[in-house]
Amino acid sequence: MNTVLLSIILVPIIEIYLFIKVGSQIGALNTILLIFITAILGVFYARYEGLNTLRSGFSQLIKNEIPAYELISGAAIAFAALLLIIPGFATDVLGFLFIFPITRSFILKKFSKKFANKKNQQEKNQFIDGEFEDIEDDHDRKI
Repeated sequence: MNTVLLSIILVPIIEIYLFIKVGSQIGALNTILLIFITAILGVFYARYEGLNTLRSGFSQLIKNEIPAYELISGAAIAFAALLLIIPGFATDVLGFLFIFPITRSFILKKFSKKFANKKNQQEKNQFIDGEFEDIEDDHDRKI
């Protein structure tokens, strides 16, 4: 089954289950307030980290270096902000993991190793194997 379709089905089920469990422990109103508080704090912290990443990217450009990590980190921060805006506890945990620089760099290193291995395998497989025979045309020509 497609992972996107599977996540579209499973994420709401997990979130509803967590809402029920947390709501039964701390109450419905407190659960709703906790969801709003985590969303607000997450968006503010995402904005702070996004501005830090932007500053770091500009300093890389001033040094005439390509800000590759900053671009990927900025995309991860934007994804984290989206996860924090979506109501739920599981998405909040994932969002906060992408927001904090230590866990973000760890996750991005894991992904980059995974894609680097695939890229290296594809580069190794980009050749054509075959046999050839050298034929001289001088013997076949009629003058």
